[in-house]
Amino acid sequence: MDKIIISNLLTAGIIGIDHPERDQPQSIMINLTLYLDIHKAGKSDNILDTVNYALVSKAIKEEVSISHYFTVEALAEHLSEYILSVFPVSFVKLKVEKPNVVRSAQSVGVEIFRSRNDNQI
Repeated sequence: MDKIIISNLLTAGIIGIDHPERDQPQSIMINLTLYLDIHKAGKSDNILDTVNYALVSKAIKEEVSISHYFTVEALAEHLSEYILSVFPVSFVKLKVEKPNVVRSAQSVGVEIFRSRNDNQI
């Protein structure tokens, strides 16, 4: 299975359990691996034969900006379901991280792997 990779997509949204985390949008880092067959696009050199990573990036940034989740787990689940329902991918690996929220860690977050069949799409 082929992959399209989007690394370190910086977004911002409301996420966290308590104030002050919920008072204003904070930085959220997203990493995506989209699994699909890109053989046809490799032969045709046509963007219509693949998933446009610029459109995926824009859509993810928009989804994060309008979300108000308490946990990164919930945001990750929402984003994976969104990707699988909107874009023609078979699987998605998604990592959601909140940078600089724990003093001794660069970031904290979760990574999930979901398939189209998981979501019964």
